[in-house]
Parts: sequence; C-alpha cells; structure tokens
Amino acid sequence: METEPCCGEHEDPAVERTVPEVSEAVSEHADGDSLSELPCGPAEEGEELRGNEQAEAESWADESISVEVKTPSDPEQRGDTGCKERRELKKTNSWKMVRFQDPSTDDDVSERDSSAESLFPEYMTAEWTSSTFEELFVAEDWQEITEDQLLRKKVVEFGAPDTLSPTWGQAVTVKMQCVLEDRTVVEKDGKLVFVIGEGDVNQALEECVMSMQKGEITLLLADSLYAYGLLGREPDIPAWAPLLYQLQLLDVSEKPDPLTLPIADCIRIGNQKRERGNFHFQREEYSMAVRAYSMALDVLTTRSRDGGDRGVKAEEEEEVRDYRVKCLNNLATAHLKLEQYSEALHTSRDVLTLEPNNVKSLFRVGKLQSDMGEYEEAMEVLKRALKLEPTTKAIHAELSKLVKRQSGGKDTQEWKAKPAEMLGENIAPFLIPSKKKSSGISWKFILGALVVALISLVMAMILTARN
Repeated sequence: METEPCCGEHEDPAVERTVPEVSEAVSEHADGDSLSELPCGPAEEGEELRGNEQAEAESWADESISVEVKTPSDPEQRGDTGCKERRELKKTNSWKMVRFQDPSTDDDVSERDSSAESLFPEYMTAEWTSSTFEELFVAEDWQEITEDQLLRKKVVEFGAPDTLSPTWGQAVTVKMQCVLEDRTVVEKDGKLVFVIGEGDVNQALEECVMSMQKGEITLLLADSLYAYGLLGREPDIPAWAPLLYQLQLLDVSEKPDPLTLPIADCIRIGNQKRERGNFHFQREEYSMAVRAYSMALDVLTTRSRDGGDRGVKAEEEEEVRDYRVKCLNNLATAHLKLEQYSEALHTSRDVLTLEPNNVKSLFRVGKLQSDMGEYEEAMEVLKRALKLEPTTKAIHAELSKLVKRQSGGKDTQEWKAKPAEMLGENIAPFLIPSKKKSSGISWKFILGALVVALISLVMAMILTARN
C-alpha cells in the first residue's frame, strides 16, 4: 500500500507467498500418478492442495497438513503514529479466492478485476479510507449484527423499503470489496453469488447479507473470528486480522436446483464446492470439508427431476463421473481424519462402484477391512490393488501386516513380495513358513566341542613327550 506522507508511516514488508501442502501417501493429487511410494493411510486425490484451491484433499497416509500460521503484525511496527491520514487503496500480489461464482458468467474468479480502483467511488468516506478499526468497533453510529459486538455494520445507502431481507438457503448476488486495516485490498468482486448457509463465503458475509435489503450499500466490520481466524488466508490475510467490507446487495433468488441445471453448470458449481472443501481440508477444518464435499456431490449429478437422465452426452457423463470420483476420494479422506471409519469405508466403496480399478480406494477399503477384522475380504481387495500396482510398497506392507493378523499375531509366516517382472497374472501372496529353531544340538556347538577336544589331546601328547 502506498500512503500519502503523514507522520512518517512505514509500509509493511511484502508477504511472500507460502503454499501449505498436504503430505500424502498415495497421491491422488495428480490423476494417474504412480503409487509406488505410497504410505499406508488416507490420502488425497489429484492435484496438490494449495492456497490456489486447485487441489484435492486426499492423503493415504494419516499425515497432518502443514499450514504456516502468520502472526498478526504489530501496529507499532508498521509505524502508526496516531495521526489521521488518507490512504490510497492498494492491491495484493495474489487475487485467488475460493468463491461460489454464478455459473452463468463466463469469467473465471482468478480473471476478475483486481485493480485497486474502488467499486464504490462515490462512497469514499473517512471510515473506509482512514479510520482505525479500533475506532470503528466503538463508534456509536454503527449497528451491531451479533450480540458479541464483533460484527458491525453502517448503512451508507438504504435499499428498497418494501423488500424482504434474504434468508437461510437463498442465493444472493453482491458487489463487494474488502480491505485490511492498512487498506490493502484483499478481496474484490463486482458480482459475487453465494448461497447463504452453505459455507461458500466466510461467516461475516453470510450474517451481514441477512440484515440487508435489496439495493442497500453498507460498510461491514468483521472481527477475525467471523473471517479467517487463527490461520488467516495466505498470502494476503494475516492471522487474527479483522476485515472491513464495503458491499451492496444486488439480487436475491432461490437456490438453483441441480436437477434442472445444464450439466456444464452442475460441473462448474460442483467443482467450486469441491474447491471450498479443499480449502477447509487444508486448514484442518475436516467437518466443514465433509460438508462441502457432500454438497458438491449433490450438484455433480446427471439425474433429472423425474429420476431419469437428461440426455447428456457421453463425454459429459464421463466428466461428471470423474469429478464425483475425486470428490468421493476427498470425502473418504476427510472421514478418516475425523476417525469416522464406517463412513470412510462406505464412501470408498462408492468410488469403486464408479471406478472399479481405482487403486487408492481399493487400498483404503482393504486397509479398513483389515483394521475391522474382515481379513478374507481385505486380502481379496488388497490382492486386486497389488495386481494393478505391483510395485507399490504400501500395498506390500499392508499385506504383510494382514498376514500377521490372520496368524493371530504370531510370527509363523511372512509375506514375501515377488519382483515386479515375475508377478504376471499371479499375484497370490507367498506365505513362507518361518524357520523354526532345531530342538537338537547345534552344529556350532558340536564343532566347538571337537575343536576343544582336539586341542586338549594335542596338549596331552606334548606334556607326555616332555615327561
């Protein structure tokens, strides 16, 4: 952010982009990746789970997501001197937002206007341009949206008096922009569409629009608890950062019915829901990730209202199936993170219904069945997975563990992995009896005794010769 000279305020250092990634075993993050180095556990599916929300959330190994948490900057370190100044809005280096966008629009969110120019040039009030957030949180002419006084609004222009405020489950269209306290622009959208209550945006926006009327323009001050909290949102929103919004409610409508939408719109909306789930998974908000993935699956369908299909093309049906597989794999992983093993098993079986040779789901099903004591079923499933990926170490390790479980934990037999080039069609496990200790006298003991006897005999002969 550039500021007009006043009291020598210093700029914050630029925040470098750091991308938290999901450590995964059998990575479904790049569709078709090799599984030869898979750890045993839940994993995510296709692309890397990144801050750009183009990732999946599937991880075979029960590994935690590494999320770098930035501490909030100290106002004193920024050189705030308490003087009033008028700041120019500046934009951040990244403009990636996870948002539910209107499927009827062709422009992608990452291509939307990201300039520092205000969407509301006629409402450049002191509250928007220069007032400190501390002053706004105690200002008497602001309204409390929540009882905890952490979410406040000030109406700049009233809407139509005879219109009703939107309610839970309705779709709304808003024009909005958002800044940090130093007036760095972190969000901006001239036509943002989301469904209230589905977690498409943060809680602050959902709560505020339910108090607005169509056409209303308002300032919204949100504490970090209603925005991005402890983790912030890399790379532009620090941890514990309150946000100031300027928004206008453009339209209110009923939530679109996925059973009547064109398939292309179903795919677009479903993917946006899935990306929102990835965003929550990355932040280790697994319950919210489960919710987002479940809503994505509701949208990713080719069924019509009467239960039949909609005459979709073969390529569209295949695309929907592929996205459902991704979503189900992500959902199963989130269930595993929540230790909801029955749900994870059921979801993994749904994947196999759509894609019988999905190795990651085969592995997950086999591992879960083994953990649940269903050894015979687990063996068959893991053998199928091994046939498809004969060099995957994780499958061999799980089979070895399964064999030991079948033997009651005794080391009576062990799994011997065949070399990949020798497997062919026969992937039955080699059960090799372990070597048992002989109950007779060891040959080493006998050899040692003979050596001692020979030495004794030689010594006796030498002593006799001397005498």
